[in-house]
Amino acid sequence: MAKKITGISIMIIALALFFSFPAQRTEARTRFISIGTGGTGGVYYPYGGGVAEIWTKYVKGVKAVAEVTGASVENTKLCNKGETLFGEIMSDVAYQAYTGTGKFKGKPQKIRGMFVMYPNVYHIVTRQDSGIKNIADLKGKKVSVGAPGSGTEFMTNLILTDALGIPYDSFNVFRLSFNENANALKDNSIDVGIWCVAPPTSSIMDLATTHKINIIPFSKAEIDTVTRKFPFYSGYTLPAGVYKGQDSDVYTASVWNTFICNADIDEDLVYELTKAVFEHQDFLMKIHHFAKYTTPENAVKYSAIPLHPGAVKYLKEKGIDVPERLIVK
Repeated sequence: MAKKITGISIMIIALALFFSFPAQRTEARTRFISIGTGGTGGVYYPYGGGVAEIWTKYVKGVKAVAEVTGASVENTKLCNKGETLFGEIMSDVAYQAYTGTGKFKGKPQKIRGMFVMYPNVYHIVTRQDSGIKNIADLKGKKVSVGAPGSGTEFMTNLILTDALGIPYDSFNVFRLSFNENANALKDNSIDVGIWCVAPPTSSIMDLATTHKINIIPFSKAEIDTVTRKFPFYSGYTLPAGVYKGQDSDVYTASVWNTFICNADIDEDLVYELTKAVFEHQDFLMKIHHFAKYTTPENAVKYSAIPLHPGAVKYLKEKGIDVPERLIVK
């Protein structure tokens, strides 16, 4: 009787293993990955789509897709909660999210860097007939500060309110996506649209083909004030001719972008994903020329937060000296 019971028990265990193993093997074969990007009118979405194509093609067992999101702040929260695991965010957001300061005060997010992408350039765009010539002229106007949860809105609040003393209650606030900015400027329902994006970006290019635009410059004193308060920002000269009708250089602000992942992801997976991006940078450059900045050297030079151990492993393998500030203890 004991032998019969033992035999039945063995059969039950064997059946349980039979039905559980195939699911595990399938999961091992294909891991589905989503990347939090931004709206379709910016660079995050096509860049993220390029990364997804690289991962799907060159990393065994991975199928990746780019997801349209509200961009930096939303991507950070999604990554922290493990809902996307990967995302594209601006480095000002990355710094405050990792350290639990500013907008994330007391709530440090469980994120790590994989690599830096490229610098974003701050565009304050208006129609030439608006009469707006400088930052101070924003007061009393209808201004789109960026989509809710976006890095653009995050940066706008820090630059205008915290650094330059131009609070939101001094103008009429709109929160629109990049494509919505362009359309609202076309029909004159806003006076100013703000983008923080790699130039040139499709939504501003489209606007400039049908309407005469101005990109409002910062003074050197204004940029100095901003960068003293927030060292993760820097000045940037947008060369003349980037957009139709932009006949002179525009001095403005910029911030680097960081490609992040959830801190708990397996080291070997992050190593393979990081390696694939750097070894197929040429593919990303076909999507946007600013991908020329996506290099191992820039990862250690400009990352605002510690890198994931998988990324560190790849960089060290390539002979890159990774500073202690970027290594998680």
